[in-house]
Amino acid sequence: MKRLVSIEFQKIWKSKASRVLTLAYFVLLSLLSLIASINFNIGPIHIKLAEQGIFEFPYIWHFNTYFTAIFKLFLAVVIVSMVANEYSYGTLKQNLIDGMSKKEFILSKFLMVVLFALASTIFVFFVSFVLGISFSHSTSLGSIFSELEYLLAFFVKLIGFFSFCLFLGVLIKKSAFALGVLFLWFLFENISYAILRYQFFNEATEMHQNLDNFYNLFPLRAMSNLIVEPISRLSFIKNISQQVGVANLKDYAVHWYVLLIVLCWTFIFVYSSWRILKKRDL
Repeated sequence: MKRLVSIEFQKIWKSKASRVLTLAYFVLLSLLSLIASINFNIGPIHIKLAEQGIFEFPYIWHFNTYFTAIFKLFLAVVIVSMVANEYSYGTLKQNLIDGMSKKEFILSKFLMVVLFALASTIFVFFVSFVLGISFSHSTSLGSIFSELEYLLAFFVKLIGFFSFCLFLGVLIKKSAFALGVLFLWFLFENISYAILRYQFFNEATEMHQNLDNFYNLFPLRAMSNLIVEPISRLSFIKNISQQVGVANLKDYAVHWYVLLIVLCWTFIFVYSSWRILKKRDL
């Protein structure tokens, strides 16, 4: 495995575009601290985000994992390009000639997926820990190590998403088209749900839960469900909601069955990538 990882790392590092995108990704993660300086002025109301508890333990684990997951698109480009370049530059065929099996090829790509996800999770942990120690009012061990399940959800979410990108890269072979298909799939999941929910079953309230349960099995929606948006947990948002009479019924927990759904999709994507490569005449 060490040999496979070393080969993949050299390929990524020798590609200027991949190197820049990877470095840009981790730089953006480190810029989370700048959120502390953001102020909002809503009429006479002045809101400083750092004073609203976003860096308080344990809430910071939820907040940071949710928003840093947005930057995963940088690494998505790297992973899709990593696969597409194998076809464009003929390195896949050369690796197979040199003795690497197709199974080892897919394994090497998946190992990079896991390493990217693991490095991101560790990085977010340390950035969040430093911010939490700096701004949190409570630094007891109970507060610091509470809700760490969001880091697990973040890790699984990245593995699932990057595995999807790996699958599209193997299937389509062109990075631009693969990313386009990824975007189209995102639109398909959301638009088809909206049409069914608000056009066909708008009045059939008993169907809403069944529809939600069905769409929660879709890959991108399942990944999204791992970490629910944290903004509505902020105290000033809760106060505004109470004043306008809106009840907050969201479930913010990380559920095991959502983790299982994403892990199942991860297996499907990686296994399908191997099957496609196995049957494809190179």
